[in-house]
Amino acid sequence: MFISAFPAGPLAANCYLVAAADRAAECVIVDPGQDAGEQISARLAEHGLVPAAVLLTHGHFDHVWSAAEVARDHGVAVYVHGADRPLLSDPAKGLGPGLAAQLSALLGQAELEEPTDVRELAGGETLELAGLELSVEHVPGHTPGSVCYGLAGGAAGDPVLFTGDLLFAGAIGRTDFPGGDHGEILRSLERVCRDWPDGTDVRPGHGTPTTIGGERAANPFLADIPGR
Repeated sequence: MFISAFPAGPLAANCYLVAAADRAAECVIVDPGQDAGEQISARLAEHGLVPAAVLLTHGHFDHVWSAAEVARDHGVAVYVHGADRPLLSDPAKGLGPGLAAQLSALLGQAELEEPTDVRELAGGETLELAGLELSVEHVPGHTPGSVCYGLAGGAAGDPVLFTGDLLFAGAIGRTDFPGGDHGEILRSLERVCRDWPDGTDVRPGHGTPTTIGGERAANPFLADIPGR
């Protein structure tokens, strides 16, 4: 498996290009955020890859900003949970009043548009894209439509899990935005920590990679999970 990752935009949201192997024909792009377009193009050219799909972990603007552009330029579909689909064209719905005003100032006259081809997810699906078999797990709490994408085995043989803003190294996603729910995110984290082995390579929406085992052992926010 091949993963090329970089932070994009003022909020440094991680964007991932994922392929079955380096120099594979196709890849999927996870969370193409603000100002991600040029870096995506450069990395596609560097590794000889063509996008097969755009996968969104949730609908916040810093993760979806370039989704319509990338999908249009490459003629591919965008996958997002149905509960977060409205955020693709109206990102202010996912923010409090203060942040919505900041977003308006940031956007200026620009407007986010919904991609032409949107595929709604519900959770529980298996997506076969670019030679990859990705499981989709619905993990609400940060947003109602947050999902994780899982792959059975990475370069070291351990599973890989793209967690979006559910789980970070040493932290978890905030739940004070509209649609956030602290109890719900703890239940989602409990399922993820129960279902994925300690060696799972966690690729979060912000910050550095980590593992499920490392977060079980050291993440202070997971102390609230029942049965830990």
